[in-house]
Amino acid sequence: MTIKSDSERANLIEAGKRLAAVLRALRGKVAPGVTSEELDDLAERLIREGGDEPCFLGYTPEGASRPFPAVLCVSINDEVVHGIPNESPKTLKEGDIVGLDLGLTHNGIIVDAAITVPVGSVDDESKKLIAATERALSAGIKAAVPGNHMGDISHAIQKEIEEAGFKVVKELGGHGVGDLVHEEPFIPNFGRPGTGPLLSAGMVLALEPISTAGKAAVVLAPDGYTYRTKDGSRSAHVEHTILIEENGPRIITA
Repeated sequence: MTIKSDSERANLIEAGKRLAAVLRALRGKVAPGVTSEELDDLAERLIREGGDEPCFLGYTPEGASRPFPAVLCVSINDEVVHGIPNESPKTLKEGDIVGLDLGLTHNGIIVDAAITVPVGSVDDESKKLIAATERALSAGIKAAVPGNHMGDISHAIQKEIEEAGFKVVKELGGHGVGDLVHEEPFIPNFGRPGTGPLLSAGMVLALEPISTAGKAAVVLAPDGYTYRTKDGSRSAHVEHTILIEENGPRIITA
């Protein structure tokens, strides 16, 4: 999506505020004993109470054999992204880390964001993994300025994750968003500065660093959606929808 009017910009900003509020509520709900299905139910209730629509429910991404069956993606520990919360619900345990990925549609505009949250007290490596992935997102956003290239975003993300001693999942990454859940361009979490499409004011992008504490290889589960680390190591995933403006990036889902 490229923002072309003040009304589109206003709707995008409002959509981001609404999604951020739901994610804050979900973060507050995360605790030992809570199930993935309870988190999914809460996400749907809050989105619909706000007059909006969950955009993952019933969405069939390219290559998928069936629509996604839930509102929220809940990915625990070695689950990298797109964990299904309601078909075989899981109960959160002390020491887990859980990725929550959510999108909504407000007045026809789609926004997308994700957080990775510790469940109770977690080990030091998990804390460092989450912190490094959050720093990588901040670095990628900082590079999203008019005149830069997509590779500048990708390189900034990769550098932050690898300098912290973790690995980048190369099969997955960010994307354009706004009119559809997933739009061009695909935004890798690795790359070289000065390469790729030119960034310009008005672009709406979802940046989403995805890292692992072990090796970077991932496998797709039989459910057709959940990616897991091949070696069983933990993974972290964070995401913001941003708007590139003339004076720099604006975080829509802050």
